[in-house]
Amino acid sequence: MKNQFIALLIGLASIFTAAAQTNSTVADQTNAPGMAPVAVTSDTNTVPAVPMESPSSNSTNPTPITADSQSASTNSAPPAVSVGIPQIKFSDVPITTAIENLARLAGINYMMDPKIGYGLPDANGQVKTEPVLSIRWENITAESALQALLENYGLQIVNDKHTGIARITLKDPAAPPPLFTKVVQLKYAGVSNIVDSVQSVLTDKRSKVLTDTRTSQLVVVATDPEQQAVDALISQLDKPTRQVLIETRLVEINSNPKSKKGVDWTGTLQEQHVTFGNGIGSGTWTTTFPGASSGNNGGGGTLDGSGNSQSGSIINQVGGGGFSWNTKSGMTPAIGFLSADGLSAVLSFLNSSADAQVVSTPRIVTLDNEMANIAVTRTYPIFQVSAGSANAAGGSSVNYSNVGTTLKVTPRISANDYIWLHVQPEVSSFFGNFQQQVGGGQGNTSLTLSAPVFDSRSVETKVLVPNSNTLVIGGLVKDNPRAGYTKVPLLGDIPALGLLFRSEDKEIDKDNLLIFITPTIVKDTDFQTSHSGDFLKSKPITMKSPMNPNGIWESPVRTGNWSDPVTDAAK
Repeated sequence: MKNQFIALLIGLASIFTAAAQTNSTVADQTNAPGMAPVAVTSDTNTVPAVPMESPSSNSTNPTPITADSQSASTNSAPPAVSVGIPQIKFSDVPITTAIENLARLAGINYMMDPKIGYGLPDANGQVKTEPVLSIRWENITAESALQALLENYGLQIVNDKHTGIARITLKDPAAPPPLFTKVVQLKYAGVSNIVDSVQSVLTDKRSKVLTDTRTSQLVVVATDPEQQAVDALISQLDKPTRQVLIETRLVEINSNPKSKKGVDWTGTLQEQHVTFGNGIGSGTWTTTFPGASSGNNGGGGTLDGSGNSQSGSIINQVGGGGFSWNTKSGMTPAIGFLSADGLSAVLSFLNSSADAQVVSTPRIVTLDNEMANIAVTRTYPIFQVSAGSANAAGGSSVNYSNVGTTLKVTPRISANDYIWLHVQPEVSSFFGNFQQQVGGGQGNTSLTLSAPVFDSRSVETKVLVPNSNTLVIGGLVKDNPRAGYTKVPLLGDIPALGLLFRSEDKEIDKDNLLIFITPTIVKDTDFQTSHSGDFLKSKPITMKSPMNPNGIWESPVRTGNWSDPVTDAAK
């Protein structure tokens, strides 16, 4: 126990001795002649004043400033400072001393231009006094502090890329501000969309902006104030473009009601065929005209030996009745009677209807202020034929026309999450073929051409819709009523009894299209990461060979050697 107590006393004594030596050293350095007190502090603790070399000091190893809030090393080289120093303070320090310490903190190798001439006589023999400054900065980098100090006293720093040593010299008041080149990487905006805006903040005629569309970068050549204005502008404009989900529901309703009522006497009274006789005549006939024969419509006969007479049988039909013609005794009718088509009437008392409904629900996501095109169409071929000439042959070609429903929507998001929509729906359908006869004048051959005819219905509107609300567009209606009536004259006008002698045929073809549009602003949280890693890491599926030409079973040669078929065939 005695030994342990003695060791404890010795340890405490050594600690107090080291602390006393440290305080004595700091006090000696602070009060040393020719030194200016400078401090680098943090928010809570202040580093004791560190002596800095004055222009008149002959010390060869000046003590550097460090941003460490606990201690200041006098032997190690200062590291390059890239972050803001909590506090930099100069009190009655010559400007050259301040420049030296700030350059050391920034890690800049420099030399002073002799033209500055602090402490030296000028052309008039007057000695140029070196400024003495007292400055306090907080949360600033050493580079920024040095640049601000030089600007305030009409100085500038010029970097030499070959030697790596900067030169601090006087700034020419009449010289234009230097230009700096900076490459700006755009994150979201396109270079073509933002280049005009950047050009508007460049006031110096020497400044310019170049674009690299391949990498979406801007090359800005401008002065330092213009570079800062460009950075501020790009930070406001280069933001993610908002997107809109367009949900549409196209409902097309077709209705075709029909009604047929009454008695239609068209089959009886429109084209009634009436014939007289039984339609067949028979008998014999002769003629005495030499070398000639006559008869009624057919029959057959032979000439006599002298060729002066002819006879044969009658096979005759005139108007459906049975009549024969005899040149000797005149007309000889056969047995006949009156024949007609008979009575034909159609009784109709029926209503019918056919309904159809086509529903399509396309969904699409588009950028803000970019048009989305939705089409549900059918392609119709259109043939084009060109006639040939004396110097060129004719030909034909086929063009296609899309017929159906197309919808073009352009959304634009407002500041209060309202969505401005420019909607352009169009509905087209095939009507039929149109034929027209061309040519045929002055002996030319006429030509009949045929071309398809299409019906088209379109609407264009601009509306303001709240987010996730539905816009309904109707009125794209096609209504084709048709009606046909038949009536027996006089009889169809008799009250009550006239219903038996007249009929009506009514039909309506209705086509109604309703469009429902729901725009929704897409947020970043609405997207989900696709798990495609397993697919990319999977091995491709290999197909099994359908045959083995080197095998004994499927080889066409005896040994199955496909590599040398000549040698194998000779064996």
